[in-house]
Amino acid sequence: MNVIPYSGPVEMIAVGIEPGEMLLETIDAAIRQHDVQNGAVVSGIGTLKTCRMHYITHTRFPSNDEFYTLEEPLELLSVSGIIADGKPHLHISVSCGQDQVWGGHLEPESEVLYLAEILILKANDMRMRRRKHPELKVSLLGPAD
Repeated sequence: MNVIPYSGPVEMIAVGIEPGEMLLETIDAAIRQHDVQNGAVVSGIGTLKTCRMHYITHTRFPSNDEFYTLEEPLELLSVSGIIADGKPHLHISVSCGQDQVWGGHLEPESEVLYLAEILILKANDMRMRRRKHPELKVSLLGPAD
């Protein structure tokens, strides 16, 4: 386990995303524009026209990812995750109709339908990074050196 305590200054950045914009790409642009090296996407809601994501398919190492695309009117229930060393790792949940919900790792080319609203927390003095574990072949979060 890696615990990375933080008690320094924080900023919050609200991002309003318009119809036709790409969700992950717009979040990435806001992260770069505001120099968010470490922080979190703490809230995300809206609607999507297209959603691309992946999920894992087994419990062995290394992981195996199954990619899929949903192309229908979707409610964006949540987007959240950690930004470490300027790179976001975001998960998403969406719904369609009354009884269908999907979730997974957010991928590029997920298109906003009407709007999306994202809240980013920027931890100014926190230092984190992900490092690939040599045997497990997964990137694990830990403190930056």
